[in-house]
Amino acid sequence: MNTTRNKWIVALCWLTVVFEGFDIVALSASIPQLLDTAHAGMTALDATFIATISLVGVGAGAVLIGPISDRYGRRNPLMVCILIFSIFTIIFPLMPTVGLLAAVRMIAGLGMGACMPVALTMMQEAAAANARAHSSTITMTGYHVGAVAASLFAIVAHADWHLLFYIGGALGLVVLPFMWFKLPETHAVGIKQTGAPAPKARMRELFTGGYARSTIGLWIAAFMGLLLVYGLNTWLPQLMRGAGYNVADSLVLLLILNVGAIAGLLLGGRIADKRGVKGTTMFWFAAAAVLLALLSIRMESQMLLNGVVLVTGFFVFCAQVLVYGFVGYIYPKHIVGTGMGMVAGVGRLGAIAGPGLTGLLVASGHAYPWGFYLFAGAALLGMLAVAMIPKPAAVPEENTGPELAKTAA
Repeated sequence: MNTTRNKWIVALCWLTVVFEGFDIVALSASIPQLLDTAHAGMTALDATFIATISLVGVGAGAVLIGPISDRYGRRNPLMVCILIFSIFTIIFPLMPTVGLLAAVRMIAGLGMGACMPVALTMMQEAAAANARAHSSTITMTGYHVGAVAASLFAIVAHADWHLLFYIGGALGLVVLPFMWFKLPETHAVGIKQTGAPAPKARMRELFTGGYARSTIGLWIAAFMGLLLVYGLNTWLPQLMRGAGYNVADSLVLLLILNVGAIAGLLLGGRIADKRGVKGTTMFWFAAAAVLLALLSIRMESQMLLNGVVLVTGFFVFCAQVLVYGFVGYIYPKHIVGTGMGMVAGVGRLGAIAGPGLTGLLVASGHAYPWGFYLFAGAALLGMLAVAMIPKPAAVPEENTGPELAKTAA
């Protein structure tokens, strides 16, 4: 019974993260068609605004959901957010003006942004006390699966870009009944048998009781981590073209980067839980910095280049997710959701800054090699931010409900 319970938590939280990966790529893949057809009179500046406002919504959703999930539990807020995301994703292609398209994307972003930190928190709460980093990295493989799925659907749909949003929204609606019947509550503090909410979690608790250094370090590391993830996924092909590689090879390198990411996520969390989350996260950021700097050097061997990009993906993407794994080791149970939401929300600012800063370098003609220097510097700052976080002590007993600990063992 307990094993089945945890399997549902793992499956449904993983699917929740799949939706985000699918949605991000769905919008990116649709923009060329939206511009070619001048849908709703859209211009390149309009498309940039819509993409940016989507990420703003995602960041705001992540920040807002933390205190709510700490007070009222994880299960119901997660389902409400998926419902909001699904409905506003489905109606996006139906909007007749750019203003309405942007408004709908922002609301969909609010729902989507709230989903991931709740899913990560539930996975950590359902995991054994010494497996919090691994639970986070496994959950985030869903993002890359969703991204690959959206890419394949985009190739098939081509001009019928609206199908991507209908499919993405419908997937959320299909999963909701399973969540209603199969997803258990994992937040023992938040929901009691009486149904009364827990005491309100306050943001200032992240800066009291000795947590200030940890909070600041986590926020900086999350910002730098998502700057790397979104900056590379958005501009790597263009950076490689600037280095003199052909277009086809540049697109292949983006695929190789994400294959490396999945491998890193599968292994990095286990290593962090076994060897220590702080040291592992620092090493991952440091290795990412070295490899990104190495990519600034033109390589004549395609095999060597592919290998360096693969290993770069292994370290870059996992370093960012290990920051999420840190949260469960740092904060007490009653503010874990708030802490996770804020880490994800501040990180989203990096997701906006990464493509923006790299785009400025592209526009100025300095994308190569300075783009890689920018990324290497961000990875180095991420490592230094993690270094300022006190080494986590043993996970507090309150961080693991007895039933969930027994289940996950």
